[in-house]
Amino acid sequence: MSRQLPPNDLVAVRGRLPRMSRLLTITAAVALMVAACASDDSTPKESPPVSTSTPTAHETTAASPSPEAPEPLAWGPTTSEYEEAESIVAEMSVEQQAGQVIVANYSGLEPPTELIAELGLGGVIVMGDNVESPDQLRRTAEAVQSADDRGYPLIVSVDQEGGRVARVREPATEFPSYMTFGAARSADLATEVARASGQELRAMGFTMVFAPDADVTTGADDPTIGSRSAASNPELVSDLVAASLEGYSRAGIVPVVKHFPGHGSVPADSHEELPVQTASLEELQDRDFIPFREAVEAGIPVVMVGHIEVEAVDPGTPSSLSSDVVGLLRDELGFDGLIVTDAMDMGAITEAYGPAEAAVRALEAGIDVVLMPADVRAAHAAIVEAVSDGRLDTDRLAAAATRGVALMLHQQKADEAPGPDAVGSHGELSYDASLAGMTIAAGQCEGPYVSDSIEVVGGTELDRARLTAAAEEAGLSVGSGDVVRLLGGTDPGSGDVVVALDTPYALGASEAPTKIALYGRTPQAFAALVDVLRGNETAHGRLPVDVEGAEQLGCPESPS
Repeated sequence: MSRQLPPNDLVAVRGRLPRMSRLLTITAAVALMVAACASDDSTPKESPPVSTSTPTAHETTAASPSPEAPEPLAWGPTTSEYEEAESIVAEMSVEQQAGQVIVANYSGLEPPTELIAELGLGGVIVMGDNVESPDQLRRTAEAVQSADDRGYPLIVSVDQEGGRVARVREPATEFPSYMTFGAARSADLATEVARASGQELRAMGFTMVFAPDADVTTGADDPTIGSRSAASNPELVSDLVAASLEGYSRAGIVPVVKHFPGHGSVPADSHEELPVQTASLEELQDRDFIPFREAVEAGIPVVMVGHIEVEAVDPGTPSSLSSDVVGLLRDELGFDGLIVTDAMDMGAITEAYGPAEAAVRALEAGIDVVLMPADVRAAHAAIVEAVSDGRLDTDRLAAAATRGVALMLHQQKADEAPGPDAVGSHGELSYDASLAGMTIAAGQCEGPYVSDSIEVVGGTELDRARLTAAAEEAGLSVGSGDVVRLLGGTDPGSGDVVVALDTPYALGASEAPTKIALYGRTPQAFAALVDVLRGNETAHGRLPVDVEGAEQLGCPESPS
């Protein structure tokens, strides 16, 4: 039975964080990634920080390295792997080091293998237009890994959070949004979904996933993160992020916590413009930083820094280009692993900086991987030039490259990836997640809520098609009868049953005797919805955010 987080959102899994830290560094299935360099580059060479935590009894008997094994660093690689990486990077030219710190996107279905080999790129990120099928993705990953003769894996990464941020969809298992787990209050469920998603991604050749999202949403005024955040309570978000990290660790894929210093509390979209964070540093420490701090303690290998101006720290500068913000992550939160930028082709960067200048500034600030520069060649050339003219310290570039190589040397020792049959094999778990999170925001706590015939309105064409298919599969007639209105955004609506598919905020102003928050639009989410509508299952989720006008927080399960 899944362990539930308490209704008052108190920390339920914090006690397991020391064990998780060791899991993330010594579990054989961990495929972890690049570490970062401090913003102070005055020393000749940056030494890898050594973990000083004491293993628990469980780790000593079940998962700890032998006394002869190299000491694991807090973020994944061992000291010997780090030293090997230093040797490898020392033999690289500046041009190769500059390539190692770039992870590029590309167009179409064929990966840029010639560019990878020419510039020595650290890897690629797969976006939606690069995806045709699981078999094609496996071929893509193989081509990337064989683009040159490096003795360690390259980064083959993807945004696969679940919900509306998922580049790989059917026939792979689709999972609901991260807010589902905030509603379910289940740490175990978050762990199992992360492990399942990670297994499927590894089966398709991925080595890194840009998830989980550690942002704390502030509610309806958050236009960008929304249901990508687990909740508006930072402790609840922390618990679920830590649980997800454990799941990805078990799957052997590298997780990336994002978007430091917190994107859920700014009222603008960094894809379009530079959001301005007006909260004080103390407010950020008491809210936005909490999940990131817990993730660091849990042993996270990679943190993504977002494009957010923090007025209280470095006014006028995106966090991804700010040594002051990076310094907070390094010094205050104590993070020693890889720091990667958010996508550098986003409006928050491109509106004020060219791809060349942005790449150099990011590295100067202490960033280790420049993700998706708008012009890869320009970014690469600028990095090389910045080293040549003395603007970018050679040790700064070498340290960034070293951490990337060290983490991929470590990832190379992960357990063998699952076979192709793993892809699409977790539909039942996706169903369980949506059922556990589904929330009755108005109406009786037990169905049925509809008769034997329903009319499906609202949502997208795909939403309606998926609900229709699930309803007909369950024996309902579709076309007339009780009106089930699907809400895909923030606009309210009316019907016999109103269902919010993403964030639940529109439910407050909607008119219906029954209001349901579903937090997802996967086939399994609609199947779970139909079972609840028919009264065959009961929804016990609880709203993880404040919804003005909601009549109830949900229908918590009665104690057994």
